[in-house]
Amino acid sequence: MKAFISVGETSGDMHAATVVTEIRSRFSGDVYGIAGPRMQAAGCVALHDMNELNVMGLGEVLVALARIRRVERSVLEWCGAEQPDVAILVDFSGFHMRLGRKLRLLGIPVLHFIAPKLWAWGSWRVRKLKQSQDALACILPFEPDWFSKHGIHGQYVGNPSAEACAGGWSAVALKERLAIKQEQTLLALLPGSRPQELRMHVPLLTEVLHRIREHTADIACVVPVAPGVDMAILEPLWQAGALPIRREEKDYALRADLAVAVSGTATLELALWDVPTLLVYQTSALTAFLAQRLVQLQCAGLANIILDDKPVMPELIQQKCTIENIMAHLLPLLDHSEQAETQRAAFKELRRRLGQHQVAVHVVDMLEQLLNIP
Repeated sequence: MKAFISVGETSGDMHAATVVTEIRSRFSGDVYGIAGPRMQAAGCVALHDMNELNVMGLGEVLVALARIRRVERSVLEWCGAEQPDVAILVDFSGFHMRLGRKLRLLGIPVLHFIAPKLWAWGSWRVRKLKQSQDALACILPFEPDWFSKHGIHGQYVGNPSAEACAGGWSAVALKERLAIKQEQTLLALLPGSRPQELRMHVPLLTEVLHRIREHTADIACVVPVAPGVDMAILEPLWQAGALPIRREEKDYALRADLAVAVSGTATLELALWDVPTLLVYQTSALTAFLAQRLVQLQCAGLANIILDDKPVMPELIQQKCTIENIMAHLLPLLDHSEQAETQRAAFKELRRRLGQHQVAVHVVDMLEQLLNIP
């Protein structure tokens, strides 16, 4: 087996690493790809580093477009020469739907893992998705029905976050690890992992920490550091007294008492860990303008979307994302109010809907079906 696997961001690297491990446990041969540090640690040979693709927002993509095109050409040249048995394209749909179509023209079967969120926006891209994949692995339970109605067969393989968040450190163990008192309230602040997100949110969350300490002096704060994030970018938070913890640590689980988190996979993880959370997000004016006109959902957070597109986890996006609004929503969560208990009740239903699955096992099962491997 010679496999090619591609990711473009940190969450994709985490999910793809488990697939790399499963492939290498079943087959001899090598796995190559556009890889992050976790994939490389799992044994993937990096043709390119994922950070060459890791940009977000239309303006940022336009600036990086020439570099992204160079990576695409390089990958297609390698795949044309080496002819891998299969290509697995993980999330990052804008790049991967175009790449998948071109790989199929080279005669390489393509499996998309983490289906593009066409149900949220861009349903007109269904035709492109049909051209770019031979198998579609979905990680949200409602997706196969949606894609079936649009002429694409998808399989629910389970949710990587639900699988990963089932274990890990307890709330007690997390506080012990941070060397804080068990009776201290622990606030988690998650400013994102992309450079653009960090620039927007580190100053905002630093101010949140200063303000909440005015209300409750004896509060501890933890900030997870994603692989590849420079600690220096988070320096304002360290200066404010936040404690770092590495996401890649064994048994990582951020079971804090409450959280403020940038929209993304992290907000779903916090819900799975039963942490009452306030979702925030700021982006460029152009990206926000386009999102308001293209996105077909009420909510941005995955937990909220899975829970029938209702803001169980309050969302403060763009103009609403002010320090005053954040504090107005955060202080009730700090005081263990009814809002916190309402979130926890909804999170129980979220875990039921996602279920427990060995995601990488099901993805590689799909790979075997695609390649007719008995």
